[in-house]
Amino acid sequence: MQRRLAIAVETYPIAGRFVIARGARTEAVVVTVTITTSRASGRGECVPYARYGETVDSVVAAIEALRNAIEAGADRERLTHLMPAGAARNALDCALWDLDAKENGVPAHILAGVDRLPAVTTAYTISLDAPDAMAAAAAASGRPILKIKLGGADDQARIAAVRAAVPDATLIVDANEGWSAGNLAENLAACEEAGVALIEQPLPAGDDHLLAARWRDVPICADESIHTRADLDGLAELYDVINIKLDKTGGLTEALALADQAEELGLGIMVGCMVGTSLAMAPALMLAPRARFVDLDGPLLLARDRDGGLIYEGSIVQPPVPALWG
Repeated sequence: MQRRLAIAVETYPIAGRFVIARGARTEAVVVTVTITTSRASGRGECVPYARYGETVDSVVAAIEALRNAIEAGADRERLTHLMPAGAARNALDCALWDLDAKENGVPAHILAGVDRLPAVTTAYTISLDAPDAMAAAAAASGRPILKIKLGGADDQARIAAVRAAVPDATLIVDANEGWSAGNLAENLAACEEAGVALIEQPLPAGDDHLLAARWRDVPICADESIHTRADLDGLAELYDVINIKLDKTGGLTEALALADQAEELGLGIMVGCMVGTSLAMAPALMLAPRARFVDLDGPLLLARDRDGGLIYEGSIVQPPVPALWG
């Protein structure tokens, strides 16, 4: 059956600024693809990420280079051999999942081996800022699970200030590779003192070995250090949890396989996201039932989501309706 591939670049303003150790943004630029047949259309969204050498132009070009193969009928398995993991493949892979679900009349979560897709509670991100500003933002959020962005000289003060402001909240800290061997011990101690539930990627990818002999009470999660199954070798001895993001894995297909293999190694699962719309969050929700931590707050950080987006009731996100995805 002949397919048609359409590619679009869309911009969504962020509510305020999104600030991490590597910089700040005021808008989210996403690339969406639509694959259409005479029977149905499937959509996927990705967020090009400079940390991984991606730009909007490079992602659009990579998708365009696959136009003939996709329109000729390449499936998800074939796609994994045609292009590397990353944002471009994610958009195409998720569009093919959506298309398969709609053409076959079978929900995507069933195709993914998930019997039931429940509502889940997502973490909510507090951007990197001065300690008092982060504490105020945490208190004002009213959210039960907060992910606080770190990676600066005052991180111990930030941790203490946020904990004092929200004594009952579950806290995840995310250094985005911003710590070093020189401050790791004291930052870990501050997290332990504050009862932090999880620490994401404290050290730069490539410095993971520095965690090997480090005793800690707080679980540590790999993010930038893990993209696909090819990166798992040795990580189970260094980390407790891995953060699976579809823009890193190159789509839901590899994400599910990565989750399977990680669990076999005894690693916990976190499902995360870039700052994108509900169309990017929806396929990631297929992993939520098996995740210890869910961080799919992208739409909550935007000034506006796409029409027909996910329903968030506070921090509780409902499963996607078929009109959105799956």
